[in-house]
Parts: sequence; C-alpha cells; structure tokens
Amino acid sequence: MEIKPAGECSPMSMRGEPIEVINRYTGAVETEQVYGERWLRWTYESGAGRLALALVLRRAVFSRVFGWRMSRPASRAKIAPFVRDYGLDPGEFAEAPESYASFNDFFSRRLRAGARPVCGGAGEVAFPADGRHLGIDDVGAATQFYAKGQRFDLATFVGDAALAQRFAGGTMVISRLCPVDYHRFHFPVGGRAQAPVVIDGPLYSVSPIALRRRLAYLVENKRARTLVETADLGGVLVVEIGATCVGTIVHTAGAGEVARGAEKGYFRFGGSCVITLFERGRVHLADDLRAAAAAGRELYARVGDRMATAVAAVR
Repeated sequence: MEIKPAGECSPMSMRGEPIEVINRYTGAVETEQVYGERWLRWTYESGAGRLALALVLRRAVFSRVFGWRMSRPASRAKIAPFVRDYGLDPGEFAEAPESYASFNDFFSRRLRAGARPVCGGAGEVAFPADGRHLGIDDVGAATQFYAKGQRFDLATFVGDAALAQRFAGGTMVISRLCPVDYHRFHFPVGGRAQAPVVIDGPLYSVSPIALRRRLAYLVENKRARTLVETADLGGVLVVEIGATCVGTIVHTAGAGEVARGAEKGYFRFGGSCVITLFERGRVHLADDLRAAAAAGRELYARVGDRMATAVAAVR
C-alpha cells in the first residue's frame, strides 16, 4: 500500500486544518470534534504555546494535578454536560452517568455486556480500542504520514533493540483515543501475554495537531508494552501510550493466557493511544483501514471489530 506523503495531500498534516476521519459504519468523511481544540492548537502551533509545553505541560506533575482535579467529587458536575455536548449514548454504559463519584471514574467507565461484540472469524484480529485508527503495512512508512521527513524510531519506541528487530518491516496500527471515547483497551488477539513493561517518558499530546509538528511524541511518551505470543501470528506487541493529562495507564490483566477481546486495562483522563505491532508478513489489514490510510485519513471503528486477518487465514 502506498502512503501518500504528508504535506502533499494529507489533511492531517496541514497547520490549522480540521482533522478528518472516515467512519467505518457510515462510510462518510467526518470532521473530528476536538476536545480542547483551541488549547491544543495554541500549545502546538504557536511559539508561546510550545514554550509552555517545554517548561510545564509535558511534565508528569501537570498531568497529576489535572488528574487530581478530575478525581475530586466536585468534578461530577462535568459528567452530564460532557455526555450531552458530545452525544454519548448512556444506554451503552454499565452504570448510569449520575452514579459515578468523579469525572475520572466516569471517564474510565465500563460498558454493558454486549455493547462491543468481538469479531470471531478464523484468524481475525480485533481493534484494541474505540478510536481513530491508522493502518500502516510497513512500520517504516510511518515517517510519511503525519509530517514529511520525520523518523519513527522503532528501537527507541519499544525500548529493546532485539525486540525492535523482530518487528522491523512489520505492520503497525495506531489507535488514537479522544477524551469522548470509551477508554478501556482490550487484547486484539488471543495467546500467552507477558507482563507489561513500563517505559517512562514525558506526556505530550498524541492528537494529529501535535504529531504533525513532531512524530517523535509517539516514540518518547510514557508507554507500556506487552508481548503476546500467538499460534498463528507469531508475536504481537501491544503498546499503550500516555499523553498530556493521561499520566496513568492501569493494567487490569497480567501475564498468562488471554482471549481476543478481553479487557487489558484502562486510561485515566485525556486522549491517549494504543499501537499494535505485527511481525512482517503476518496480517492483512482490513480493506477499509488500508483505503483510509491511502487517502491520508484515519478510520473510526470500535473495539472488538475486525482490524486485520492472519495471512494464513486468507490464502
């Protein structure tokens, strides 16, 4: 698949332009309603904002203070307006919106049973989270999407040179969560999971508004990687990435046998990201995921839906 170079045709690469995504369920191109857009654009698109970012906003203490505010009982008042303004469906929630003790508790809410069915076909791989997904057949092509000429350093990202070599030339899916999304993440495959390994780092935004300025935010941010060994895909690496106001990544599953679609953990407040890496030649990405990337856009899809299929299963 050819990824069109950012700066030439990708709307995600243009300063001040809206972020457009393709909705899997309607086929429509939609303009993302960005939570805190004015603040994000000031931070990453102005000189004064970038200075504030370097001095304060990227630091874990800022996110801890913000998280503390969102965990106070007074933050409950933000829940009802948030549900209303962003068109969330309370019928999906496991508990009523008014039952949460704080906005942070609401943010990491569970959904009712059956709200996110998990694909069940032979060799299918599920999306690990609700969000906007970018599928890249060769991880090396990540340098061409958000901003032309920037480098995605796989060895730095995974924090292990030997592990990076195992996934060199492999397939990558970036699943970007916005604050309005369901913020629990799940296993995209079944297999034997190793214990998560935390790699410390700063907390930059992972919005395209930030990534079009510097792709390395994905590589440098605080993150946690989990290697899952599978029967038909070899190793699958799942990496959760923290972001500004998301200093906390909570894992609810540990090492051992896991099922496709099983809960893996959750993020606290803010936008965040999950990256799934496959070994070279192991998966065929879903056609609409590939087509969206070729058009310079992400694909909106929900956790549990089909992200890819094992190459062995489509031969």
